[in-house]
Amino acid sequence: MKAETTTPTTEFTQRLSATRRGARLARHLAVHQLDGWGIPHGSDVSDSAAQIVAELTANAVTHARVPGRDFELRLALTTTTLRIEVSDARGDREPEPRAPVPDAESGRGLQLVEALATAWGAKDRTIGKTVWAELLLQ
Repeated sequence: MKAETTTPTTEFTQRLSATRRGARLARHLAVHQLDGWGIPHGSDVSDSAAQIVAELTANAVTHARVPGRDFELRLALTTTTLRIEVSDARGDREPEPRAPVPDAESGRGLQLVEALATAWGAKDRTIGKTVWAELLLQ
């Protein structure tokens, strides 16, 4: 899908350990930062952003973890869009939604991202990749 090209009015970036604790902290930091930007905790945008951050960071620490390497969370806010980016050190593993096994307890994360986000995708970086998703502010 097409990505937002407007220059962000404000940004937040944080590197976190590529662990479950780091992924959980990323979600808490994102919701806190959004509240500071005037997107209240419990609003539709905040809840959707929290779910997207949770899914993307869980993927980063589960499927793209490289020992000794962190992942990075970046939030970029424009007047109309929130862009969420999670960068990891595994450029060889592109995210791909897959049909979940009916009784499986996992495997639906990217389907949730696809359902919640206006647009999402992945891009290469010098080391690893960045998976991004955008939400319209309403």
